[in-house]
Amino acid sequence: MTDFDPDKFEDKYANYFAELQRAYKQAFETMNDAYDSELIHAIDQGILSESEPFYEGDGEFRIELPDEPESRLQGVVVDDKKLEATLDRYLDEIEAELQQVFGLTGE
Repeated sequence: MTDFDPDKFEDKYANYFAELQRAYKQAFETMNDAYDSELIHAIDQGILSESEPFYEGDGEFRIELPDEPESRLQGVVVDDKKLEATLDRYLDEIEAELQQVFGLTGE
């Protein structure tokens, strides 16, 4: 667990790069075990590679996606409803992993 400083999260890639990688990797592994691996890989590479995590305060994170994320999905055919549900679940998992990595789960 890393000591978390919200002010340092403003420059997250300089201060918390390893922790961000760990949270995203753990979320990927959880999702890959529970869902269609082709879809999870496509979301990871096409959408989440361009996402941006933000600290909202009170132990909460949010993940900002690139514009028109569904148009970035390649190599897999999926209906919009399934993509939205899977992506929402994936974002929840990343946010939970960020809380875990930074020791913010009890706040």
